[in-house]
Amino acid sequence: MSSAAHADHGAYYVPDPSRWPITATIAIFTMFVGGALSLNHVSAGPMVLGAGFLLFVYMLFGWFGAVIGESESGKYNEQVDVSFRMGMGWFIFSEVMFFAAFFGALYYARMYSVPWLGGEGAKVATNQFLWPQFTAAWPLFNPPSNYGFEQFKETIGAWGVPFWNTCILLTSGGTVTWAHWGLQKGNRGQLILGLAATVALGALFVFMQAEEYGHAYHELGLTLNSGIYGATFFMLTGFHGFHVTMGTIMLAVILGRSIKGHFTPKHHFAFEAVAWYWHFVDVVWIGLFIFVYWL
Repeated sequence: MSSAAHADHGAYYVPDPSRWPITATIAIFTMFVGGALSLNHVSAGPMVLGAGFLLFVYMLFGWFGAVIGESESGKYNEQVDVSFRMGMGWFIFSEVMFFAAFFGALYYARMYSVPWLGGEGAKVATNQFLWPQFTAAWPLFNPPSNYGFEQFKETIGAWGVPFWNTCILLTSGGTVTWAHWGLQKGNRGQLILGLAATVALGALFVFMQAEEYGHAYHELGLTLNSGIYGATFFMLTGFHGFHVTMGTIMLAVILGRSIKGHFTPKHHFAFEAVAWYWHFVDVVWIGLFIFVYWL
């Protein structure tokens, strides 16, 4: 029976078994192993990291292509569309919980661990037994070197690169919304121009964050090994940067599809899913700007 007949009778499309989920798992695992090896100065680390990244890019091309082919061939009906929306909603919720864990770690360290070590609410300061030179002030500029931590000169201020990156992401949220309006009106030129601007802004954000990391490492001495401040700073901003990178890649795919003439005012969930993800990335960055850079 043809896919059109399936759609006419309201049947739910079930795709053939796919190799792409296991390919994605292997690629991500390889990248994490390569990253860990690189951070521990193992010579093979960059090669393993690069191999994982290339496999991940291959997975993106293959998986996106498979889903796009199924969609363009008319195999998806309204029931499948609802499933996609529910799946994307739960995925973004899981991402919210992911970042909530790191924000929670930052909050716990600043509001509970540091005051507790400084003796707040106790007759004897805990640091007298654990770390006599401890000063209960955030950020902790002098982590205990006898435990292998490294000192850093200063933190990264909010009103330099972080401020401009905030402007960039907020602007990109506006351009992707403008592109959506163009799609809903059937204005393909506006759609393509808005998406192109969003992709460019996302790439600019990643570039500026990379520059910020270089400044932090080489001039400020701020690394993952700079105690709890360095760890929470790079975990939050690094994972967010990874999400921006993935979002930019997905937007570039949507841009390519738009140029090819895909999507209609009534059928464009792929665009909506990426737009949802991009707005989520914007909101997370606002939290980062306030709680990591500003306060």
